[in-house]
Amino acid sequence: MIHLRPSDYTRQPWKNGKGTTTELWRLEREGALLVRLSRASVVEDGPFSLFPGVERNLTVLTGPGFRLTGPGVDLPCAPLVPVAFPGDVAVTATGTGGRASDDFNVMTARSLPRPQVAVETDTTLPAGGLLALYALGPASVNGEGMEPGDLILTEDEARLTGRLLAVRLHP
Repeated sequence: MIHLRPSDYTRQPWKNGKGTTTELWRLEREGALLVRLSRASVVEDGPFSLFPGVERNLTVLTGPGFRLTGPGVDLPCAPLVPVAFPGDVAVTATGTGGRASDDFNVMTARSLPRPQVAVETDTTLPAGGLLALYALGPASVNGEGMEPGDLILTEDEARLTGRLLAVRLHP
């Protein structure tokens, strides 16, 4: 089990230069991205960065949300409802009304199985693949206390207390 805290994360500019992201964790193989977990704020209408060969999953954590629109894409991004979309389609955030929405992002190489993303509260998740568990408030995983914004990675069964965003990966 790996326990990461906000002091472990790194900030970097968006690929399109229109904002910043906080990278929580990433997994690469031979220099190629397999998985990336990050947080960002969408504060105005505008384009998302393109990531060819990558599947994306976004969950609004705080704020009113927005819509993602583009060729073949029209997705409402409501709070705590994960949405998946291809990284190589030019999508634009619309309907922000100038209000910030903080979101959690999962990017996976298209060659990998799609991640399962859900908000979980006071439950036990079975082992299988890699679980990335992001604390939405005070929480714990297998008795390990977490503050809001902490991330735990585990391949074991996970007994959760509190509310967490659970991402099951198969890298």
